[in-house]
Amino acid sequence: MSVDRAYRDPVLAALYDALNPWGPGDDFYLELVMSAASVLDVGCGTGTLLRRAREAGHGGRLCGLDPAAAMLDRARREAARSGAGVEWVLGDLGSARWEGEFELVVMTGHAFQVLLGDGEVRTALAAVRAALADGGRFAFETRNPAARPWERWTPEHAVEVVDGTGAAVRVAHQVQEPVAGGTVRFTTTFTGPGWERVSRSELRFWDAEALDGLLAGAGLAVAERYGDWARGPLTDSSPEIVTVARR
Repeated sequence: MSVDRAYRDPVLAALYDALNPWGPGDDFYLELVMSAASVLDVGCGTGTLLRRAREAGHGGRLCGLDPAAAMLDRARREAARSGAGVEWVLGDLGSARWEGEFELVVMTGHAFQVLLGDGEVRTALAAVRAALADGGRFAFETRNPAARPWERWTPEHAVEVVDGTGAAVRVAHQVQEPVAGGTVRFTTTFTGPGWERVSRSELRFWDAEALDGLLAGAGLAVAERYGDWARGPLTDSSPEIVTVARR
């Protein structure tokens, strides 16, 4: 699931990488990052993408932005351990300000869907455009609402991960309000040995047409659009709406 307020909790932040192991989406973004001299990762979480880019030989500017101090603490520790030089900034697109400093801005992990209100989305996109140099690209993905992924967010599809102590933690989702006004509200229950935490989240779903209108209103033009990480076409059954826009 996306990086949301739950991961401001240090205990849950420690589980993030186990719940979100490296996969095809990360390979997709890493290729983009390696092709850009300066990169801003919005909602960078524990910083795995930027750290991998530095370890793969990226010699330019890499900057990670995240509102969760617990996530950035982990990002800093891991980068220091590997010697990966990355800028880490606590905040979000509503507070951070850059002007024409990046060739590429990315939002991974479905972070775009955490933006709920129209005003919040417009503010974020304006900040992205401002941060981009002329011709710069903005890459992000959202879950495809036509595929109705929330129908699989049930306790029957719970997963189990191992935390840093070697203990098993069960993670289960339960939808509370499916597609109410374009959003889905759900809970995530984390159950470890002798402890339990319940987080409440809300995600907004956009179809491709709505996304295109938002981007155009912010002065960004869609350059590439895919339905999966293999760059397949977008169809009703595609799991993702992957977008690369250009300033």
